[in-house]
This record gives sequence, structure tokens and C-alpha cells, in this order.
Amino acid sequence: MTSMNQEGLVHIAPMGIHVLEDELVILPFKPSTTLDNIISLGVAVVNYCDDVRVFAGCLTGHRDWALQATDKITGKVLSNALAHSEVELIRVEDDAIRPKLFCKVVHTVMHKPFLGFNRGQYSVIEAAILCSRLKRLSLEKIETEIEYLRIGVEKTAGDREWEAWNWLMVLINQHKQEVKLK
Repeated sequence: MTSMNQEGLVHIAPMGIHVLEDELVILPFKPSTTLDNIISLGVAVVNYCDDVRVFAGCLTGHRDWALQATDKITGKVLSNALAHSEVELIRVEDDAIRPKLFCKVVHTVMHKPFLGFNRGQYSVIEAAILCSRLKRLSLEKIETEIEYLRIGVEKTAGDREWEAWNWLMVLINQHKQEVKLK
């Protein structure tokens, strides 16, 4: 997702999107910059992307991605997106933890075909999800998951996947050090 605040600052965040008939439902956790931005401006962009560095980068501070202007709403789209949908907020179902933002698609553009994810890309995405939950998981669980995911990276990763994987491993190793110091 890309969203903007009132000052025009763009925020990029990996976000699961649910399709509900003719609406998209966005489920950000509270607190969330994405949530604040969408509530404030009433618009966002769903970027469909296969560059897993974007997913890993959002968790590791590597967020400097090329952007371009949207066509129908006030916003920005990732320049490396395969496709994007510009959405407007219709209604909010508030929740103390994870509100539901119901949006209508006002414009969709296909830029390039999606060829699927190889095992290396899948492994990086799963490792990124794991990294988003580091404080809720035991070190044993983290190490077991990473050991399994590493197989997919070693077998099929290209340069982009290795770069993203290494960013995530730095984050995990920092977390391990912090846990050991406590």
C-alpha cells in the first residue's frame, strides 16, 4: 500500500487486502500510519508487486522506492508495481485492534504481467511476515522457520531476493542479540 498524509509524505507498507464483492477491505493494525493516512485523505493505492525487496524493505528501513503520480486520486504508485488500484474509502468498521477499511476501486492499471513467485520470493515474503512478529514469537520458533525458509532462498533466489533476505537476517540477528541481553 502507498498512502499519503496531509503534507504529501508518502508511506509504503505491506498490507493484506481482502476482496469482498466489489469492494477491497484493508485491515491495518492500530496504531498505523497507513490507517491514519487513509482516514485523513480517504484514498490509497494498492500496489501489486513482485519485487520482494519492497516487502522486506518496509520492515528493515529500506523504503526509498521510486514513485510516480496516480491518475485519478491524490497519491503515488510504486514505479516497479506490476499493477495498481487507486481506491477511495467508503466506510470504516472500527475495532480496538484492527479496523476494517472498506474501499471502492476507482482506477486500475496493469503495467506488466505477474509471472508468479518462485520459492526464493515466497521465502522472503514469509520471512518478512515472521519479522513483523518477532516480539511475539520465541527464538526457537523464529530459528526453526528461518531454517526452513532458507532452503527456498538457497535454491531459487536471484540478486533481489538475496538482498531482501540479507536485510531480514540483519533484523533477526539484532532481535536475537536484544533478547539475549535481557
